[in-house]
Amino acid sequence: MPRRRAFVGLGSNLGDRRALLRSAVDGLAAAGDVVGVSPLYETEPVGGPGGQEPYLNVVVELSTGDTPRQLLERCRALEEAAGRVRTVRWGPRTLDADVLWVQGCEVDEPDLTVPHPRLWERRFVVAPLADLAPDLVTSEQLRASGGDVVRMGSL
Repeated sequence: MPRRRAFVGLGSNLGDRRALLRSAVDGLAAAGDVVGVSPLYETEPVGGPGGQEPYLNVVVELSTGDTPRQLLERCRALEEAAGRVRTVRWGPRTLDADVLWVQGCEVDEPDLTVPHPRLWERRFVVAPLADLAPDLVTSEQLRASGGDVVRMGSL
């Protein structure tokens, strides 16, 4: 497979959020295709039940031969390793790992949509993506994305 530029979004709002994100980045890096990790951002939860703790979020850039489906499988393995339990949609989680964008690919399947369907709506994804890929994110897209983010340094 030819190598493609791809982005995966990672978020956590349960447990040791930083450690969980570091472990997920390390898990992605084990394949040798990680080329960048965005700064760390803290955000309020979007959707889901009230009373959730804030999230920490990063975006990871890859140069990969994986298909979008293979990237999704990697994301699910990371979530499983982090002990994620799916009970409530958009509920609290140890790790959320999403395939955001894969160069030259569009997928519309029941369990996988690429580009991610809410990619441009959420500042907690758009801001770190802009840090890694200013060529993909316009200032208008950043302004139009919703939510407040606080840059927390690096992971």
